[in-house]
Amino acid sequence: MSFLPELTREAALCERLADKKVRCLACAHRCLTAPGGTGRCGVRFNSGGTLMAPWGYVSGVSPDPIEKKPFFHALPGARTLSFGMFGCNFRCGFCQNWQIAGVKSAAGLAPLPVSAEELALEASAAGAKAVVSTYNEPLITAEWAAAVFSAAKAKKLRTAFVSNGYATPEAAAFLRPSLDLWKVDLKSFNPDKYREVCGAELEKVLAGINVIRGAGFWMEIVTLVIPGFNDSDAELEAMAGFLAALSPDIPWHLTAFHPDHLMTGTPPTSQETLYRAREIAARKGLRYVYCGNLSGARGQNTVCPACGREVVIREGFTVKRSLLGEKGLCPCGQKIPGVWA
Repeated sequence: MSFLPELTREAALCERLADKKVRCLACAHRCLTAPGGTGRCGVRFNSGGTLMAPWGYVSGVSPDPIEKKPFFHALPGARTLSFGMFGCNFRCGFCQNWQIAGVKSAAGLAPLPVSAEELALEASAAGAKAVVSTYNEPLITAEWAAAVFSAAKAKKLRTAFVSNGYATPEAAAFLRPSLDLWKVDLKSFNPDKYREVCGAELEKVLAGINVIRGAGFWMEIVTLVIPGFNDSDAELEAMAGFLAALSPDIPWHLTAFHPDHLMTGTPPTSQETLYRAREIAARKGLRYVYCGNLSGARGQNTVCPACGREVVIREGFTVKRSLLGEKGLCPCGQKIPGVWA
């Protein structure tokens, strides 16, 4: 049985099949369950032929700068209200939110019941410009996120996902009316590593990235650069080449790993490794590549590709100066892609 079955509602992202079986459509696992069965996420389950999905609670909620998500090409300097739930459809050995991502590890944690309208009101009262579903994987709680986002939209707020990108066309279409921004983790470019360390399929992540981009969401990509896991020149070149082929304007965030969860024996990422990865990305043609999660690291500012001017200057998660207007224009006239208003 699912974790927190009392805090659920009938899922929209599913199809009913014979013998009361149900196919979940929220993520690319597309789990098939019989009555009493639970999907790989541990939070979506078949109750007598009806798929139930999490609803009406958060595992935590916090005001965050949008740069922490990270989004660098959306509302620079904006405050967000970030919320999460429990569960995940991946099993990453380097997860930094493993306490809430794993159903077993979260079993002793208390949910905070709340309505979608209350979250939107809290965001508006706090001066947030966006509401973000994050901390755990938001695809597996897409119905609840859509309800929160719809309430946020009524208050003229932007909305965002921080996700592993295991998106289906059905989920993207369901979310499109209420969701604006989508940050995707691209964890590796090695199918075996994705399968063994994350419990997922690289091909489905890449397909999800194409689905998200094709549906018209503003998308930024993040890769946690982990020594010995995904930091070889060959793998970084493959990731950068894939993204550049989609669009050289996709922002790519290269963030530093710190030992956690099942990978405490892996050393932290050095500045030199991030700089090497950034140089590889630039050679592949990506125009907006950022280094993060290391204090004082270079590569945090947005640079106009036409004139070379630093149009957004950052220190950590703080925007010190922005020269961009609502249309994202550099003073030289070059449009910087993103969501600026």
